[in-house]
Amino acid sequence: MTTLTDTAPHVPAPRGGIVQSIADSLVVTKRNLIRMTRIPEMVIFGLIQPVMFVILFSFVFGGSMSVGGNTDPVVYRNFLMAGIFAQTVTFATAGAGAGIADDMSKGLVDRFRSLPMARGAVLTGRTLADLVQTALTLVVLAIVGLLVGWRIHEGIPKALGAFALLLLLGYAFSWIGALIGLSVRTPEAATSGGLIWLFPVTFVSNAFVDPSQMADWIRPIAEWNPFSATVQACRELFGNPGVVQSDAWPMQHPVWASLLWSLLIVAVFRTLSVRKYRSASA
Repeated sequence: MTTLTDTAPHVPAPRGGIVQSIADSLVVTKRNLIRMTRIPEMVIFGLIQPVMFVILFSFVFGGSMSVGGNTDPVVYRNFLMAGIFAQTVTFATAGAGAGIADDMSKGLVDRFRSLPMARGAVLTGRTLADLVQTALTLVVLAIVGLLVGWRIHEGIPKALGAFALLLLLGYAFSWIGALIGLSVRTPEAATSGGLIWLFPVTFVSNAFVDPSQMADWIRPIAEWNPFSATVQACRELFGNPGVVQSDAWPMQHPVWASLLWSLLIVAVFRTLSVRKYRSASA
């Protein structure tokens, strides 16, 4: 006599919310990185713009700019690079917003909505993929900076700390781009909306000139600008000239100010972006 035994199919143990969110985010990150490799012009054009900024500012404006009374073009190039690095990671925000708007317009949100995945994973994966591209851009930009005369003077560990702050700033600003991308209807509108606010943020700062040379009413804005805190921190960690002398707390404690500003931006705009994404998916 044969006894039949029913064997229940193996069901994987359910993952916790955080574990599932991380795993789903990494899957979406991989998807976006593969997409970037299949559209290499996205990466190439992203590299060309910051390289052009380095060359133009170094050789067109470098001879007429003064850093602490020193008009040596090499001194200005060393002063400039921290600002160019920070500008590069923040300008990537416009691309992030356009990418998310493009995914929204193609119905990607509806496809992901049908899958058993964490709601915020789509946005987190996208921003992490953009962070990888930003890191690649910084490597190329650092090489170009070395070729035009930029040098670090405080050692490799502090330089790596400066690049970590830059990547954190770029990641924080990418969440602002995500919110813009979710709030508009077309990638073109996301690109325009992303650049409109970036220009005053980057130019009303210490990136290209010392705020002490600005009008009295605008100087505090530049000194309390989150962008300026990261630039100041990078100049200190790189050992570059032009560290701003100011009584403003972010300028006196730029590393801590940069960390606090970036983490605050991530906390606020990630929350707003995920909420916007959920309402768009409802």
